[in-house]
Amino acid sequence: MALEQTEAEHQAELARPTSSIRDVGLLRRELQDWLTDRLGTAADPVVDNVVIPAANGMSSETIVFDATWLENGERQLHPLVARVAPGETTMPIFPTYDMAAQFRTMRAVSDNSSVPVPTTYWSESDPAALGGPFFVMQRIEGQVPPDVMPYNFGSWVTEATDDERARLQRNTVGVLADLHAIDLSHFDFLGSPPPVAETAMRDHIAAQRTYYEWATTTGPRSPLIERCLDELSRTCPTDGSPTVFSWGDARIGNVMYRNFEPVAVLDWEMASFGPRELDLGWLIFLHRFFEDLTTLAGMPGLPAFLRRDDVAHTYRELSGHTPHDLDFYVFFAAVRQATIMLRVQSRAIHFGQAVVPDNPDEMILHHATLEKMLAGTYWTGIA
Repeated sequence: MALEQTEAEHQAELARPTSSIRDVGLLRRELQDWLTDRLGTAADPVVDNVVIPAANGMSSETIVFDATWLENGERQLHPLVARVAPGETTMPIFPTYDMAAQFRTMRAVSDNSSVPVPTTYWSESDPAALGGPFFVMQRIEGQVPPDVMPYNFGSWVTEATDDERARLQRNTVGVLADLHAIDLSHFDFLGSPPPVAETAMRDHIAAQRTYYEWATTTGPRSPLIERCLDELSRTCPTDGSPTVFSWGDARIGNVMYRNFEPVAVLDWEMASFGPRELDLGWLIFLHRFFEDLTTLAGMPGLPAFLRRDDVAHTYRELSGHTPHDLDFYVFFAAVRQATIMLRVQSRAIHFGQAVVPDNPDEMILHHATLEKMLAGTYWTGIA
């Protein structure tokens, strides 16, 4: 058990950005200067309690801080978060980071649904202030299912009752149903949505292949991922249903909960248009990814949580849409995660944290899962 936990921790550590360590004092002054430009000297903004979380994300940098300024003659406290695009020297996980689009996505979701997202304050395109484009949003208090160690290794999620986890699961699936009901016209800044789900999905497969080619420009190629991409192209479902808005990173680790209800839905950098099943597949697989680790570690995990058929049943109840071909969409999620992990490991090799294995497919933690999915045996014995 300890061996597998150590491996999971190692993978999570490699997923974190490697860049120069910011001087927090300097960062406080930079934020305060920028905020003064935004609000004007009459507001007399003061920035304090700047923190860069140890578990920063593997893409954009997160900066937590408090700011006060004068409003109607009284000083008001604002707990805030800045999300900053990574610099090229950090060997970023993704080729582009459109912070302005994330900002606009959050506003569109907030304005046109009941999905809880933090209040968005400002979007800054000029990298001069913090070293990259960024946006500032409200900081909300709540519980997030941890990635390190994974929540199903032991956390407030495993300590909850079955009824509490069922409530968390239903509420999370409800977020997806609500997102998918938003009129696409509110997201015109994301481009033109493909007319039907199949076209959108084929676009996603093509984009995934493009991302793979980019991710391997500075690292080894993966024959396994290439086989998977070919299989995705070959087996893409026929689907003439309308395209919907897709969160893109639909997993419980991107949701803040209070009393097992979502109070903040986070991380919108993969938002796009696609089939409803795109988000459902990602939600199911990201739990399966952690669940398979608990099995390897000889731990009980949460086998009754976020099960494929249960998620589909709840989504049908809440949306009226019957999910289909979920094995395909879970497979797509697994390939997507594999390509990200390949980039993460290539990044770790670049920074001297790892070495290239003899078999590059072993850079993918769940390579055995992909082999089983290709063989059609992955779901055997899984309820």
